[in-house]
Amino acid sequence: MALIITESNFQTEVLESDIPVLIDFYADWCGPCKMMAPIVDALAEEYAGRVKVSKLNIDDEAKLASDYRVMSIPTFVSFKNGQTVETHVGSLSKKDLAAKLDALLA
Repeated sequence: MALIITESNFQTEVLESDIPVLIDFYADWCGPCKMMAPIVDALAEEYAGRVKVSKLNIDDEAKLASDYRVMSIPTFVSFKNGQTVETHVGSLSKKDLAAKLDALLA
């Protein structure tokens, strides 16, 4: 299961993380986000301990979504050493999202 990111845990779980972090910016009403949910959860299990695969609900955390200029969802933002390294807008296959996680580990 993916880690849920909120404004209260963003600093410690993302910016101060000692491993790379992928955040899935989503909303409960978003069809493509619902299609991505099982893929995100599966990759969270597969990459546990190596990459924090997480989710952030844009309706609950509008300030963070705005801070990272999320205009469309799903949006995937990768962090390494507290810095944004990549942003991808739109759905991805499990293989393509796994490739992004592998790139974070390189």
